[in-house]
Amino acid sequence: MADKPTIVIYRKLDAEGFTKALAEPDSKTEVGSGAAMTAAVSAAYLHRAAAMLLAERPEDERLVYIERNSEILRSYMVRLIDEDVKCRGPLRRALKEGDERKIEAARQAGVAIAQEIVYMMGQGLDFGVELAAQAEGWTASLLAESAELAMGAVRASMRYILTMSRMSEDDTYRYVIRRENEMTLDQLQAKYDTILAKTE
Repeated sequence: MADKPTIVIYRKLDAEGFTKALAEPDSKTEVGSGAAMTAAVSAAYLHRAAAMLLAERPEDERLVYIERNSEILRSYMVRLIDEDVKCRGPLRRALKEGDERKIEAARQAGVAIAQEIVYMMGQGLDFGVELAAQAEGWTASLLAESAELAMGAVRASMRYILTMSRMSEDDTYRYVIRRENEMTLDQLQAKYDTILAKTE
């Protein structure tokens, strides 16, 4: 009887183990896993800034909301490290079988987590815009750093999404994905620019 394959839970690895897994040529991790970790760090800095502002104004219900939800965002991004590996399971199987129809369908599903990272970092940047209007000093610096990391996660995820779409034989799909990413990036860039302008 064959041994069962070892299941690695990447989010539970330490920094050394996780980055080594990312570096392996035959790793099951892809850009989505690395981008999810970067997004989690972005959310952690966002939460820290919100907590610092909340300490000054503990009765501010909006700050309570952002502080709570930025922590939820951090935790969610950590979970996506492994979800990205799972979402590409069907693609790995389809590639082994060589069925072009299955490969095409699985390729589109295989970018689901990268797309989720882009969307959720947009939510994080919305929080950042809101907090940046109230922040100064070290708190403002944390928000700027959070925004930088958020955009890094977004750009890496988009690069992966576009690379996967270019492998598709569907011209319409390739065009739609490219335009959607261009428009989304413009929207997120505007949020990023607002945060940087308010925190400089």
